[in-house]
Amino acid sequence: MNLKSSFFDKKEDNGARISYEDQRASHKLAIELVSILPVATIERPIVFVCIGTDRSTGDSLGPLVGTLLEEKRMNSFYVYGTLEDPIHAVNLVEKLEEIKAKHFNPIIIAIDACLGRLKSVGFIQLADGPVKPGAGVNKELPSVGDYHITGVVNVSGFMEYFVLQNTRLNLVLKMAKVIANGIYQASITYQPITKWKNIGNHATKDAISGRE
Repeated sequence: MNLKSSFFDKKEDNGARISYEDQRASHKLAIELVSILPVATIERPIVFVCIGTDRSTGDSLGPLVGTLLEEKRMNSFYVYGTLEDPIHAVNLVEKLEEIKAKHFNPIIIAIDACLGRLKSVGFIQLADGPVKPGAGVNKELPSVGDYHITGVVNVSGFMEYFVLQNTRLNLVLKMAKVIANGIYQASITYQPITKWKNIGNHATKDAISGRE
């Protein structure tokens, strides 16, 4: 849970801000997501790190998204952090080390819940830069992500832990579905071509034409 709500308390020029109630919310998120990713040729894997815990309703947005994405079995993106195997304050450092050991120089997109102003509850933000998990509750955790997707699940400013525990699961689940569907749509659209494949294709064409 990233309790800092600065992304939602001012006009955000660096990213997209979408209400989960928008009928085209998932589609809009997919478009924005594809627009920030490298095009055509890429050697860096795209990894989504879904942060949160299933022990707190308000903080379950990340692992809910991760679980929904795991069920969709995407080919273009990698996903870490589910209800079964959550990424939270206790294991965050360990999980990040594991991800970086498995994927060379990955592009990481962090997904986390957020508290904000009343008028911002239900909004989803996609922007450049990392999230800082635990920043609002004085926990020293590493920043996560080259980009981030955050969702305002409740109101900040007073008794945050109590607020998180009493956040409606219905809202969190609806927001998670919007985010997961948006990422899945982006995964279908986003089909990078690696340089190795290009080299192989050129080599095959040259062989067929008799060129060396």
